[in-house]
Amino acid sequence: MAQTDYGADLANGPVIEAKGLGVRFAVNRRRKRSLREMFIHGTKRDPNAEGDEFWPLRDVSFEVARGDCVGIVGKNGTGKSTLLKMIAGVLIPDEGDVQVRGKVAPLLELRAGFNDNLTGRENVYLVGSLHGMSEKQIDERFEEIIDFAEIKPKFVDTPVRHYSSGMKVRLGFALISQLEHPIMLVDEVLAVGDKAFKRKCYEAIERMLANHRTMVLVSHNESDLRRFCNRGLYIKGGSLAMDTDIEAALAAYNEDTKAEIAKRKKAEEAKKKRAEEAERKRAEEAGEKPGEGKDGGQAA
Repeated sequence: MAQTDYGADLANGPVIEAKGLGVRFAVNRRRKRSLREMFIHGTKRDPNAEGDEFWPLRDVSFEVARGDCVGIVGKNGTGKSTLLKMIAGVLIPDEGDVQVRGKVAPLLELRAGFNDNLTGRENVYLVGSLHGMSEKQIDERFEEIIDFAEIKPKFVDTPVRHYSSGMKVRLGFALISQLEHPIMLVDEVLAVGDKAFKRKCYEAIERMLANHRTMVLVSHNESDLRRFCNRGLYIKGGSLAMDTDIEAALAAYNEDTKAEIAKRKKAEEAKKKRAEEAERKRAEEAGEKPGEGKDGGQAA
């Protein structure tokens, strides 16, 4: 049965174990097994769902040991973020299962958990409590969270709807990075903010990794992947193409990218040549010189 299981046993076995993971979407529709639809229809699929189906991920299996930092590599649309969401329990797999042994700190879509009608202060307490922090813990770390996020005092008690997207992301990172959960899931969040804030994010992640935390990182920034990761999962065409060290995974991805660009360029050149040949043939049939209009002048 497809599922995401959470347990507390960190001493034995991998902290993340995925077996035959697959997720199915419907073209031009929302995913058939979204959490909302599962609430409405239970474990049965919506009988009114229509449309062609495709599998952004299928038959993906891997393990992550405690203390590993794994980078997920692949081009856009290959299911990297979808995989993180299944590990986080946000999406339920249609095939296979994933077991996560330990609490997860999800650095994913950092703005998504905030209520725009609540203030920054209220959101810190709300989201912190949802992730298992006690009120006392939040009290003790509140100033540190606000300082890290670089939220000016006048905005602390202002509704979050008045925050810029950057402010929301900074606050989300500052809050989630305070969690003591042993597993971190990071999706492109290091791509935001100025250099000074990025440096703080890097330092925070390095501190967490120094404490033997486990991290799974999705990023298009190769320097970030090399900086943090000792291992790489290369997702290609919805499947796990390689499970190897990060350098080998990046090398394979870059080689495939170069080959794809060359193939696309060759196809464009062939298309242009066919168009020129068709124009030449049309001109010959009309008794014109190539590039001339019907009146003998230059074609527009």
